[in-house]
Amino acid sequence: MRLTEQPSKYNDLEKKSVDELIRDINAEDQTVALAIEKVLPDLGRMIDAIEHQLRNGGRMFYCGCGTGGRLSVLDIIELPNTYGIDPEMIQCVLAGGVENLVMALEEKEDDEDEGWKVLTERHVSPKDFVVGISASGTTPFVLATLKKCKENGIPCGSFVNNPDSPISKYSDYPVEVITGPEFVTGSTRMKSGTSQKMICDMISTTLLIRLGRVEGNRMVNVRLINNKVVDRSVRMLMERNPQLTDYEFVKKAIVECGNVKKAEAYLKEKGVL
Repeated sequence: MRLTEQPSKYNDLEKKSVDELIRDINAEDQTVALAIEKVLPDLGRMIDAIEHQLRNGGRMFYCGCGTGGRLSVLDIIELPNTYGIDPEMIQCVLAGGVENLVMALEEKEDDEDEGWKVLTERHVSPKDFVVGISASGTTPFVLATLKKCKENGIPCGSFVNNPDSPISKYSDYPVEVITGPEFVTGSTRMKSGTSQKMICDMISTTLLIRLGRVEGNRMVNVRLINNKVVDRSVRMLMERNPQLTDYEFVKKAIVECGNVKKAEAYLKEKGVL
């Protein structure tokens, strides 16, 4: 029996109080970061390989189903606005289609053809990198897609929550985060899902910092999507350049240029900075 399917170490859950349930869930959640800590070297190797592909004009594709697949979609949705990147750079192949994100099409995880079909429609090539996501490490949708990647010379990585998984065997850069039995037996939306969210955060954030989309600790390429972000961008530029003291002047420059990085370059060109 897969580790993620083994019985919970907690029983008689229906007899527990609210305080007992949230205490025990919190105790289990605290083990997730420690499980990830054990595989940071493996995760780092995978991120290094992805960075190499992106620097050479390639793209990254998450490939997943269920909780992991949906979390990867949520990850990529944020990236173009947060870091000002082309949406094509980091994409998702979700079983059942990204357009059906809110539908629980769990039967699609058994489809062995869709993942590769979507990748070929997006003209995947050995310049790209595919990351498979699966709590079980056996999901047919992900496994079949990674097999095709291997056959076609496309580098791939994966992160799963069971040891010695079939998906890991078809991955150039496997990461096995052993989170153990779930609080509710077999409910991998819990600890496994938490680990998947954390790893997606680590992958995308690390990559985009490495690719120059952050300076210091600031989102200098953030898109001006609302008034809050405009205000944050104005204050960011003024903090980076204390000689700028006119808020409205800086705001006008940022709105015209599109982000902090471009406004700063523009003001330097004009001799203001």
